[in-house]
Amino acid sequence: MKLLVLNGPNLNMLGIREPSVYGHQTYDDLCTLIRDHAAKIGADVEIYQSNHEGDLVDKIQSAYQRVNGIVINPAAYTHTSVALLDALKAVGIPAVEVHISDVSKREEFRQVSYVRPYCRATIAGHGFNGYLEAMDLLMAEANV
Repeated sequence: MKLLVLNGPNLNMLGIREPSVYGHQTYDDLCTLIRDHAAKIGADVEIYQSNHEGDLVDKIQSAYQRVNGIVINPAAYTHTSVALLDALKAVGIPAVEVHISDVSKREEFRQVSYVRPYCRATIAGHGFNGYLEAMDLLMAEANV
């Protein structure tokens, strides 16, 4: 099983950006947690972060026929990017949307997700563990 974990804008600033919302752990801490969990569940994992929408679209497209599942935290692009939705639909790879914070309890504009209609599930408000839950969900779906 090959998983792609995609992270959108400003997630590289974890630990610095709004620690009251996102915590004090860093992006490197998140990547280590994801890699360790992938090894535990027997998955190959590729992790990618970009602050640029087109880079994320390119990464999704490059996953075509190469990856079995996508864990995506589009960050701010969640609420603005039809392009990410279209890329996910184009490649047809099962995906799970993840948010570190509970976006349902934040600003009104954060209630809209353009990628959600494609994704198998949305996991929000579980901190870094949401990524692990998403990986487990994709693994379980692949083993059914």
